Formats: sequence, C-alpha cells, structure tokens
Amino acid sequence: MFFRPQIDLTPQEFKSKLNDTNGIVIDCRTKEECAGGTWPDAIQWDWLSGEVHEHVGQLDKSKSYFLYCRAGSRSALAAAFLKSQGIQNAYNVGAYASVISEA
Repeated sequence: MFFRPQIDLTPQEFKSKLNDTNGIVIDCRTKEECAGGTWPDAIQWDWLSGEVHEHVGQLDKSKSYFLYCRAGSRSALAAAFLKSQGIQNAYNVGAYASVISEA
C-alpha cells in the first residue's frame, strides 16, 4: 500500500497565498536535487541532513512558510515539525515539479 503525503495547498493556492502573505519558501531537497533548479529566493535546507532542525530557531513565528521537496513527503514532515515548534503558518506545497510548473 502506498501513502501520499498530506499537501496543504495546491500550486495555485500556494502562489496566491505566497503573494498575499509575502511568505518564505523553503526547499527541503538535497543540494544535488537543488542543482536542477529551485523556486526563486527559496531557502535551501535539506531535511535529510537535519538542516531544518538546525535552523528552525532563526524563523520568525509570525511569518508564513511554504515548503516543498521532490515528492512532498519530506516537506510534509518539515511542515509538521515547524508547526510543532510553534510556527502555525507552515504549509506543505508538495513536489517541486508541481509547484514550478505553475510559476
């Protein structure tokens, strides 16, 4: 049985909410994955190497954060982690390919 990650916003909702909130985009992929391209001005914090955990204290809890990865699973974990740290406006927007195709 396969499980799909919980996606909080569609690509269209992501773009709209990003513009409305002046939010921050976090790319949870590895450096190698990011070499193929990223969202403009995205912070690149690799979930697998612990960079999200390492840098969470730098985030402003009043801002909105939009997270993506290759397929949406790592960004789902990262968004849940941010929420557990008191950042309520953390959204998993899923896979980079889906998000960038709507840019």
